[in-house]
Amino acid sequence: MSLPKISPAELQRRLQADSAVLIDIREPSEFAREHILGARLVPLTAIDSHDFDTQHDKAAVFTCRSGNRTTMNAARLLAKGFREAYVLDGGLDGWKRAGLPVHFNAAAPIDLQRQVQIAAGSLAATSALLAWLVSPGFILLSGFVGAGLVMAGVTGFCGMAKILALLPWNRKFMTA
Repeated sequence: MSLPKISPAELQRRLQADSAVLIDIREPSEFAREHILGARLVPLTAIDSHDFDTQHDKAAVFTCRSGNRTTMNAARLLAKGFREAYVLDGGLDGWKRAGLPVHFNAAAPIDLQRQVQIAAGSLAATSALLAWLVSPGFILLSGFVGAGLVMAGVTGFCGMAKILALLPWNRKFMTA
């Protein structure tokens, strides 16, 4: 089951005509950093069937960073009761490529997934360097980080993301 795509230009026209509602399914920390003006934040992890009871007469346009997350969850989003539902072609990135305006907050931290990538990559690179320069035993840290990433991918639980979410710069942007 898939959602048909709508172009950024067509979405902008429909938003101006008040015939569509734009629903950003990313997490609050991602939304805080950058989003399309007028988008409503409803994270995929917290979406409820009654979130849109007063807007079922409008077309729903779901979006995320690239459109991939939205497309992968199309069946779940279609079940929300809209008479018309779309995915924004290219997501936020497509909207920006079309030259349309976004709200950007430079004070908000980069999204948590990128923070995890930076932390895990830094730990792995540092341990490899220490293993080469100091002691071969430091290679165990790279192995631990790699095993943690595999476990996060298999189970969907990322302990590093949970720890990073508790850091002060992330805490104030974790709630909508």
